[in-house]
Amino acid sequence: MTEKQANDVVYGVHATIEALEANTGNKLYIQDDLRGKNVDKIKALAGQKKVVISWTPKKTLSEMTQGAVHQGFVLRVSQFAYSDLATILAKADQEENPLILILDGLTDPHNLGSILRTADATGVAGIIIPKHRAVGVTPVVAKTSTGAVEHVPIARVTNLSQTLDNLKAENYWIFGTDMDGTPSHKWNTAGKIALIIGNEGKGISTNLKKQVDEMITIPMTGHVQSLNASVAAAVLMYEVFRNKL
Repeated sequence: MTEKQANDVVYGVHATIEALEANTGNKLYIQDDLRGKNVDKIKALAGQKKVVISWTPKKTLSEMTQGAVHQGFVLRVSQFAYSDLATILAKADQEENPLILILDGLTDPHNLGSILRTADATGVAGIIIPKHRAVGVTPVVAKTSTGAVEHVPIARVTNLSQTLDNLKAENYWIFGTDMDGTPSHKWNTAGKIALIIGNEGKGISTNLKKQVDEMITIPMTGHVQSLNASVAAAVLMYEVFRNKL
């Protein structure tokens, strides 16, 4: 069972190709004066997937994407299909030492897109986000993820605390990120892992902190004692990935 969310368009070369290949495209808009290999490739793919092409002025494309860098390609897509927790857990059960990411109230679509991109690169089993007070999958997320949004399952849940209880019942270790904790290079990443990445400003919410088995900290030596949420997530995803190599 999947849940749908309105998500009108994706844009840019990579996001357009990935969405077409995933059969989520409805109508393709290509800049009318655009030529080259990308045009030929995307045009052929749209033809293969029976997606209608409309040759469109650059100004119109810019209006459709609210001034974003669209590279001459905008694809109207069907609503984004979220996974559910059961599907992610079933996928994770096929893996040795699976990692599931839990994003606690991230609000910046660029952060979510960037996290998705790294999650795909490091073989993360799935991502869980809350339904309320957090960013969902938007065109900006799809573009920033360079198509990874089509490959990493994302579940939206009403209650993150209850979800953590469910994960514990499935023998997952719950880890959080904090200023005080086990240094990431000493982190024991064996077993089933669920890693919570906190909100950009406030970090992990107090009620979820109570459910964490162990806090992990990224050692830093500079004047700024915090990292952007997507960078911190990437460092820790690679730590888990590195230990599997």
